[in-house]
Amino acid sequence: MQPAIYYNAWDLSCKTPFGAVSEREKIRICFYLEKGFPAKGVTLKLREDTSTEARAVELVPTQSTTDFTIYEAEFSVEQKGLYFYRFEIEAEWGILFVGRDEDASAVIRDFLPEWQLTVCAADYAVPAWLDGGIMYQIFPDRFRRSGKTPLPAVRNSRSVHRDWYGRPLFKADVPEYSANDFFGGNLRGILEKLDYIASLGVTVLYLNPIFESASNHRYNTGDYKAIDPYLGTEEDFKKLCQQAAKRGIRVILDGVFSHTGSDSRYFNRENHYPDVGAWQSKDSPYAPWYRFKNPERTDYDCWWGFTTLPNVNEEDPGFEEFICGKNGVLDYWMKRGAAGWRLDVADELPDGFLEAVRRRVKQNSSGSYLLGEVWEDASNKESYGQRRSYLLGSQLDGVMNYPWRTAVLDFVSGGDGVLFRRRILSLLDHYPRPAIRGLMNPISTHDTARARTVLGVQHPVDGLEQGNYQPTPEELERGRVGLELAAIFQYTLPGFPSLYYGDEAGLSGFSDPWNRRCYPWGREDPELLSFFKKLGQLRRRHPQAMKSPLVFLSAEQGLAAFRRGELAAAVCTAPESRKLILSGKAELLFSVGEVVLADGELTLPPQSGAILRLWEEE
Repeated sequence: MQPAIYYNAWDLSCKTPFGAVSEREKIRICFYLEKGFPAKGVTLKLREDTSTEARAVELVPTQSTTDFTIYEAEFSVEQKGLYFYRFEIEAEWGILFVGRDEDASAVIRDFLPEWQLTVCAADYAVPAWLDGGIMYQIFPDRFRRSGKTPLPAVRNSRSVHRDWYGRPLFKADVPEYSANDFFGGNLRGILEKLDYIASLGVTVLYLNPIFESASNHRYNTGDYKAIDPYLGTEEDFKKLCQQAAKRGIRVILDGVFSHTGSDSRYFNRENHYPDVGAWQSKDSPYAPWYRFKNPERTDYDCWWGFTTLPNVNEEDPGFEEFICGKNGVLDYWMKRGAAGWRLDVADELPDGFLEAVRRRVKQNSSGSYLLGEVWEDASNKESYGQRRSYLLGSQLDGVMNYPWRTAVLDFVSGGDGVLFRRRILSLLDHYPRPAIRGLMNPISTHDTARARTVLGVQHPVDGLEQGNYQPTPEELERGRVGLELAAIFQYTLPGFPSLYYGDEAGLSGFSDPWNRRCYPWGREDPELLSFFKKLGQLRRRHPQAMKSPLVFLSAEQGLAAFRRGELAAAVCTAPESRKLILSGKAELLFSVGEVVLADGELTLPPQSGAILRLWEEE
């Protein structure tokens, strides 16, 4: 005989506080067991990550409801780390094992998943200025070019597009494609558009790599302490940071520290630099940075097999000192105005190196921001056979929230609100509260297809044909509406929205390089641009709501709605209208589609969404 039980880690009547905790923070657990069931005891078994040894926390019956006896315990965890727990009910005939289902509810069955409990450092803190902020991500070669002066001479071979509105090249165009086609966007072009960026409500400007490199994406660094000549000068960068700060905008840089370019001052395979590089001599001061596989030094460890991207050994003391030491690369650019860093492929950087980066970044300013590229749930990520510790307080402030992006785009594409709720709450349950404040929530990035294309083009397009594909008017309209609905969630869910340059102007495109087209100056979609400006203003007008906890109001097929403080958001993707009953008073602040609010009831037609202000009647 199995008793009725109830426990759900996402229900505050069962567990407080919600989600992750810090070291020594009190945790209260309430487990509901069928009234009258002859239990000898209820125990919570807590273990640290891969350990098989479990700590037993006895739950004591304290009160009852009509149907249940409530077993309760209060405890804390002394050391930060990743923990898992389950329950055991001792009956007269043996032990009943209790695990979790997909929605964090208790089920009596052995071999079920356990609940995750993330415990972060007690002093884990992220910059306060992230609260309520908005990020704007720029791929520098494609945002804007200032001036008509000739581009400067460079060390490597480059081609320059004559047509700013043309499409980038790809391997279908050039068999030996090496991303060396440029459009000439530069730092002064960004500087001249700071007022435009500010009009979107932006508080954080994230620049993809700006250091000297052989390719347009600049992820193959040639010189960590030099601005790429096509982008401008060090003085241009300092002026950009100074002028951005006057508008309340901080600039963060892309740090590519897992590999360099083969065409670099440090490796120098192409002999473009005067330095003796690791490729040229084992006596090079940079030789210990790299791993050569043969005595001839012609085969070496490289990033994902690309020989133009030799991997570095981040644990080499010389490399760590060069990046993280006093007057190292991090110091150099922060002293010139950078307010933080986004770390490329953070899961390929060792823990010790990440901790050294954080120490140096925070030594410059405790208000500096450190973001990492992690594509999965960063709280329990395994990389190279090792559980990672990104969000426990000694490494990152936040991560690029790709699982969140998947949840939002899947739902807007016609998905299930129940699955959407599960995905969002699971992330919030696993991530420490400081890390949630530091989450970058993108719906498009330089590494993904643009949201308008994902949501508009609903059939596969061959990779080599993607650059020439012309979306139909119906696909463009479907993508535009989908983008707006996704943005309603993006600007109201926990974390902060990251707007990829040009999304607000109507750019579409499949993945790299089609997602990296130039900003369409003079050809923007005015309605979409107005939409994002109003959305940014709304978010900035309600800072307290952006600090409030998330409470779902509805989650069903084709409908998801939630509340954060005084604001509520709802999106309907069902083929027919959905209704949402609201308690108290409500005011419609923002909508997509013909949404109707009347007599405390919100009616959402297909493909519509709304943001409302809620308050209680006096």
